Amino acid sequence: MEFNEKIRQFIERITTLQASISTEEATKTSFVMPFFQLLGYDVFNPLEFVPEYIADVGIKKGEKIDYAIIVDENPLIFIECKSCSENLEKHGNQLFRYFGTTTAAKFAILTNGIVYRFYTDLENKNRMDDTPFLTIDLLNMKDRDFIELKKFTKDALDIDSILNTAEELKYNRLIKEWFSKELENPSPEFAKVILNEVYNGTKNQKVMDKFTPLIKRALQQHINDSMNTKIKSALSKENDEEIKTAEETILQDSAEEGIVRKIDTTIEELEAYAIVKSILRTTVNCERINYRDTESYFSILLDDNNRKWVCRIHLMQSIKYITVADENKKPVRYDINSIDDIYNYADEITESCKRYL
Repeated sequence: MEFNEKIRQFIERITTLQASISTEEATKTSFVMPFFQLLGYDVFNPLEFVPEYIADVGIKKGEKIDYAIIVDENPLIFIECKSCSENLEKHGNQLFRYFGTTTAAKFAILTNGIVYRFYTDLENKNRMDDTPFLTIDLLNMKDRDFIELKKFTKDALDIDSILNTAEELKYNRLIKEWFSKELENPSPEFAKVILNEVYNGTKNQKVMDKFTPLIKRALQQHINDSMNTKIKSALSKENDEEIKTAEETILQDSAEEGIVRKIDTTIEELEAYAIVKSILRTTVNCERINYRDTESYFSILLDDNNRKWVCRIHLMQSIKYITVADENKKPVRYDINSIDDIYNYADEITESCKRYL
């Protein structure tokens, strides 16, 4: 199974269990240990994954870190855990003290089993930074998060590679957070920078109060317009490519058979959609399976993306068949007598879906 799919299945586990987990120990057992096991570490090997690792901090002896990952007999990663019901904002100080106890440790992770904050020493050597260079929220994963998280798997762990990108990740996140705040509530300094470029009059408080809401609306409208333009452009490109390739055969079949249908989603098509979702329930989160109805067919997609079409359903009075995407996204046709016959092609539908994961 691909790494991304393993993570998605683990996220489903968190969603199911989160409400029943209320303590730190339960969080460690149900979320944290399975997570690092998924990353390839032997969490039951005390020579590799050490629970309650002892770190003497100054005059304090016997201070314990929840876990330490050992590489080449040295602690490489310190892990401090909190209950999944706790916010991590106020818990960085303890990990900060531990990090400086050894020069071998390169990374520190603060987690509540759902959010993982990754720290290193970008600003001062052997002194943990105040802000993480990477934050992974398992319940709000983005595509790039899978890429960064995979770098911390045991088999792919490359310290130099991670450190080389850590600074960029850190400041990339801080810049986006700053810009997001400015979009929501432009500061006087930010508003003045913009007014210096577009307004020639005096920038007194009255002017600032007048223009700040206008700046906020203008920026948000610009972002929305840019996104809409890109979406329309992408959809247009997708449609052009799809019509010229994968849909060509289907349209030809329909033309030869003299079949033209209006867009009118039927109960039978929705039942076919439910069958395909049931076939794929163990392969992908069913929320990622969507449908779109067209004049030529009823299409079932992954992530509501035309480029990720899994199969297409053709249900006319005179003929019924499905087409399934092969490895080149070309349609392969299978005739059926009823929608229940879709189950006969469960393997083909599953393989089609897996190609996009």
